[in-house]
Amino acid sequence: MNDKIKQLKEQLADSQKIVFFGGAGVSTESGIPDFRSSEGLYMKESGTHVSAEEMISHSFYKRYPKDFFKYYFENLVFEDAKPNKAHIFLKELEDQGKEVSIVTQNIDGLHQKAGSSVVHELHGSTLRNYCTKCHHQYKINELELDHEGIPRCPKDGAIVRPDIVLYEEGLDQNVIQKAVEDIQGADMLMIAGTSLIVYPAAGLVNYFNGKHLVAINKSSIRVPEGTLMFEDSISDVFSKL
Repeated sequence: MNDKIKQLKEQLADSQKIVFFGGAGVSTESGIPDFRSSEGLYMKESGTHVSAEEMISHSFYKRYPKDFFKYYFENLVFEDAKPNKAHIFLKELEDQGKEVSIVTQNIDGLHQKAGSSVVHELHGSTLRNYCTKCHHQYKINELELDHEGIPRCPKDGAIVRPDIVLYEEGLDQNVIQKAVEDIQGADMLMIAGTSLIVYPAAGLVNYFNGKHLVAINKSSIRVPEGTLMFEDSISDVFSKL
């Protein structure tokens, strides 16, 4: 057995409270492209010659709802995506009696699909939607689109928008606070599939003062000294445990 894998096994055995901090790399193995990778959506020239970042901004959504929703449904919604080894392994840890808390930058709801109980979604979820007028909640399969492809509320005709954080919008401070509390109380913090460059999310790592810091990412990232670092896919690492 690889020494690092052995070390990770020992650290997991030694940890009761585990926080898994995950980015886009966790979902790519379920077939969901990473915005920030070279194969991701940032590199695709959109038909309107607007960057992906602009298209999923608050101002673009308000000004061009038809174009916003067309882009959104084609590029950000992956209703049929299935949890992969990473999501399933975290649920298995929970089943073994560990207190597992997940802090995710992803908006696909795959951790909940895998059955994890505590998931802090920093950027919201495409699976939840709400009417911008009456605030009635809709699941993704309950959306009714008008002739322009814009989801509308059957009660009042107002736009139903996804419960995700668009560019130019602030993160939910309650979600941040809960994530911080869990990180502060954790024995192990596992950082996976994130380049740790998106703030304020990346700053959450600074709240960790537990024993075991683990990082898994395909490319090298800047991590504190003493971190157990794997430059590998998350599924590959987890399948060896």
